[in-house]
Amino acid sequence: MRYKIAATTVLAAMAVPSLAFAHHPMGGATPSTLMEGLLSGFGHPIIGVDHLAFVVLVGLAAVFLTRKYVAPLAFIFGTVAGCLLITNGTALPYAELVITGSVVLLGAMVMSGRKIPSGVYLAIFAIAGLFHGGAYGEAIVGAENSPLVAYLVGFAAIQYSIAIGAGFVVEKLWHATEAAAAKPRIAGAVAAGIGVAFFVENVEGMIFG
Repeated sequence: MRYKIAATTVLAAMAVPSLAFAHHPMGGATPSTLMEGLLSGFGHPIIGVDHLAFVVLVGLAAVFLTRKYVAPLAFIFGTVAGCLLITNGTALPYAELVITGSVVLLGAMVMSGRKIPSGVYLAIFAIAGLFHGGAYGEAIVGAENSPLVAYLVGFAAIQYSIAIGAGFVVEKLWHATEAAAAKPRIAGAVAAGIGVAFFVENVEGMIFG
């Protein structure tokens, strides 16, 4: 099993290095209406591969925690706070590195199959959420209040739905009742591989850009 998980991680890392971060669901334009804000909020966590991988990981990890439906909210609230920080002019340092690093870290934790205290997961969810939300905020800077609120509602709703959906797959369809179950670990390996690819790409960009 260890060799399979390691191989999966390598394949995932090889599969996505050419992908770019998707931070502008409206093609770079700032949403100007409530509907544009809502649709942009729905799209942002989905078209950003790094963000989507982390949201799925939140759902995978949460299903093995005591409050599986409440735990993802730590990440959701973090993303809302991070978005509001950016839209109010507060910069978050090394955001892309933290975002990709969070995918690697949480993916490795899920992949390990070890029982880790819920508080550790919740702290990671919340801190990572600030930076993921900060990236979301770049697409809404300068927007009026109506599209901004709609954007927040949109990405909060879609992220929670994805996390809960991932948890449903683990618990109901995969019948995984222990953190060490094989399928969640493999999924964690894939996500970690994606994170590694984006992390390396960002480091290369900082060095050679």
